[in-house]
Amino acid sequence: MSTNVETITLAGGCFWCLEAVYDEVKGVLSVDSGYANGHVTNPSYRAVCNGDTGHAEVVQIKFDPSVITLRDLLNIFFVIHDPTTLNRQGADVGTQYRSGIYYHTPEQKEVAEQTIHELEAQKVWGSRIVTEVEPLKDFYIAEEYHQEYFVRNQSQPYCQAVVAPKVGKFRKHFLELWKKQAA
Repeated sequence: MSTNVETITLAGGCFWCLEAVYDEVKGVLSVDSGYANGHVTNPSYRAVCNGDTGHAEVVQIKFDPSVITLRDLLNIFFVIHDPTTLNRQGADVGTQYRSGIYYHTPEQKEVAEQTIHELEAQKVWGSRIVTEVEPLKDFYIAEEYHQEYFVRNQSQPYCQAVVAPKVGKFRKHFLELWKKQAA
């Protein structure tokens, strides 16, 4: 196994959804829920939810590029959320729920822009992709109770109605990338 580790930060609505999916992806070493690219130091969940900080709810993913490529991670990203809705995912509305790829290297920016260009050319959605592609400016890890939220709260109504279907969608479309795939 490679000792090379890359980090990418993604925003696609509620961070509970993204974390639950990426926790199941082969080659993903860790997923931390948090807040990125705002204008307030050490924001709280309440302040982010009020839209006062400019932060997006994000997951910061550490992965082994010898096992999973950034392109694969982005393909999953574009299947499990709607990149055509500005500042919302389903009933979650506000700038904190925007779609974003916050890159850590110029190479990641290039892959992100190329992926979006190809998806636009394929006309996968009926609307234009509004995912922002920006350098990561800041990342603050979310409060402890947000980490592994889905794993600890699977019977919670939001988890059953919103998170679980996204996990199911990942498993259906990317079975070969699922850590727990049947042998």
